[in-house]
Parts: sequence; C-alpha cells; structure tokens
Amino acid sequence: MGAEPEPSIIASAGEHRPPVILQVLPALHAGGVERGTVDISAAIAAHGWVSLVASGGGPMVRDIVRTGGVHITMPLDTRNPLSFRHNGNALVNLIRDRDVDLVHVRSRAPAWSAARAARITNIPLVTTFHGTYGAGGALKRRYNSSMLKGDRVIAISQFIAGHIRATYRDFDDSKLVVISRGVDLEAFDPNAVNGSRIIQLAKKWRLPDGVPVIMMPARFARWKGHAVLIEAMARMTNTDNLCLFVGRSAGHEAYRGQLERQARALGLASRVRFVDHESDMPAAYMLADVVVSAATEPEAFGRVAAEAQAMGRPVVATAHGGSREIVVAGETGWLVKPGDPFAMAAAIDEAVAIDEWKRQLLAARARRHVVQNFDLVTMGESTLRVYQELLARSVQRA
Repeated sequence: MGAEPEPSIIASAGEHRPPVILQVLPALHAGGVERGTVDISAAIAAHGWVSLVASGGGPMVRDIVRTGGVHITMPLDTRNPLSFRHNGNALVNLIRDRDVDLVHVRSRAPAWSAARAARITNIPLVTTFHGTYGAGGALKRRYNSSMLKGDRVIAISQFIAGHIRATYRDFDDSKLVVISRGVDLEAFDPNAVNGSRIIQLAKKWRLPDGVPVIMMPARFARWKGHAVLIEAMARMTNTDNLCLFVGRSAGHEAYRGQLERQARALGLASRVRFVDHESDMPAAYMLADVVVSAATEPEAFGRVAAEAQAMGRPVVATAHGGSREIVVAGETGWLVKPGDPFAMAAAIDEAVAIDEWKRQLLAARARRHVVQNFDLVTMGESTLRVYQELLARSVQRA
C-alpha cells in the first residue's frame, strides 16, 4: 500500500479550499478509460478534494455521482477537428466557473480541447495514455500527439511507457510516469464472495455440475481473440468442459453470429456459451476453473488477468502487451503465443488438470502478485501525488 498523499490546499482570494480536479473524456460507457476515470474520481473525493468529470455522458455517470463526483455533460464524444476549438472554449468557461485547479484528460480528441483550455487558463494538464492508438503514419502520430501535451503523461503499464518512448522519439521522457491500473482488492477477494452469490449466478447461467468452466470475459471485439479460444477448445485433450464468453454483445450481433457458426462447425455448440455482461464479476470469476485472455493484439494493461489473479483463478493469457507484466509465466499463470490455438489448448489443458494443492499454491502467488503491484488504492495515491506535485509548482509560479 502506498503512503497517503500530503494534504493540498489551494489559496484563492485569500481563502483556503480543497483543489478542484477536472477529468475529461469522450463518454462514460463501459471500458478501461471509463473505469479509470471512475476510480480516480472516487480517490479524489475520498481525499476531500473536489472531483469534476466532463464527458458526453453514459451509464457510468451514476458511478461518478455515487462515489462523490460531479458530472458535467459536454459534447466531447466527437472526433471532428472543427469541434476542438469550440469544446476548448467551453472547457475554459467551465474551468473559470468552477475554479478548476488541474485538468486530467484521457483520450485523444478531447485532449486537443483540454490542452487549449489548460494553456489559456494557465493551469496544469495531466494526460493518460490508455493504449497504443495505432501510430502508423505521420498524420496519425500527429493526431495522437495530443496525449503528449500534459505536464505529466501517465502510462498505464510499462508496455505503454515503452511504446511511447519508441514511437515518439522527441518526447520529453522526464514528463512520463508509469502508474499501473489497479484492482479493487476488497471487491475482488475470494474470501469476500459468499456462497449464495456463486450459487445464484450458477443457476442464472444454468451451469452443469462438475464440468470445468473456461471463462473469457471480454467485450465483443475481434482483436480480443474469441475465435482463437473457440479453435483452442477443438484442440484440447480434455473435452469435458464448458467455454463461457462473458460480455455484452449488443451492437455486435454479426460478430457473435460468426462465433456461434464457428463453434457449430467445430462440433462445439454444446460446449460454447455466450452470456451477457455481468455486474458481479467477483462471483463470476469464482465459477471459473480457468480464465482466458486471448487478445491477438497487445492489451494496454489487461484488467481481466489482474482481476482473475486477485480472485486466485488460474489465468491463461497471450504473451504480449500488459499481460506480460500481470501474469508471471510458470508462477501465477500461463503465457502463450498470440493467435496460436494449439499453444492455448495445451496451456488450458494443463491449467484444468492441476491438482488442488498446486491450484492453491498458484492462487496464493497470483493474489500476492496483484496485491503488491496492482492495488487500486496505490493507483489512486500515486495519481494524487502527481496532481500534488503539479499543483505545488503551479502555486509557486503564481
């Protein structure tokens, strides 16, 4: 656990008040950017500071409000460059109206607007790199460069930090700080999930008794590797198991239909199931004998692997991106070649077959690794320390 950030008080008009932090992102739908925004908003509010979040809205607005933040709806969910100046001016007005002391932006399009607003109002700017953003070509790198405009640039994993250094050679490395995403270790604790939650979810999903469950929680995007896992299921030695894809497929019906046809063609129709997004993921993980992250492109962080390990579940993940930091091959889980169903099948077979003693040993090592490296509280404290440093410099310059 990290140390508590020092209290911060901003002098304004002869009075002392808590700092006002504004986070900016396109919208608040499901995703890693949104989850990180909610987590930091909660940390800001818990520390007695004022948390504002500006976005185009979405279902996770309620999470901002529930944890003590204030949401301001703005048309930030647009990539039209013609809107950047208008949104920048709107953010300037918001900053002045709400006495904002620091802006933290988490996505490329609104970063252009936020950087303009921070420059005009002369307040610190923090950016967070949540992905590689597809940096092929000078024009794309120029668009992505809005994320380098922060006084501090947060990378969510060592993988992302390496990507920034390799891709943007003229970037000032002294501005870069790595703050890994965090797992809520109180919620994702196997000892905190009572049996009734597990039984209720097993009934809801109509899971057969005694059949090993191979679970892949992921949104329905092709690069997440659903098709690779289905292919791996057909290559496994142990055929007495059930593959469970957990994720909201609304809007991705065509892709899900392709996966269902693939499963039928391989004779796996009875062994592959699709279930909708589940809000009680700690209980969901407890139903899994193996959790799989099959991404064919590198994960910027890999929240599923971290959460599953916190719950003591055996994890099989592809050996690239942030997953290589989260899964310690041979100690906390298995890493396999991306896009290789044969390697994945062999790893899952091995994970399913381990005896109870080895399973408990792996579970203890996996949770300890997450506790030591990917704690949500530590993530919040580290981010607030970045804010504290920039706020102190800002006061000194004033």
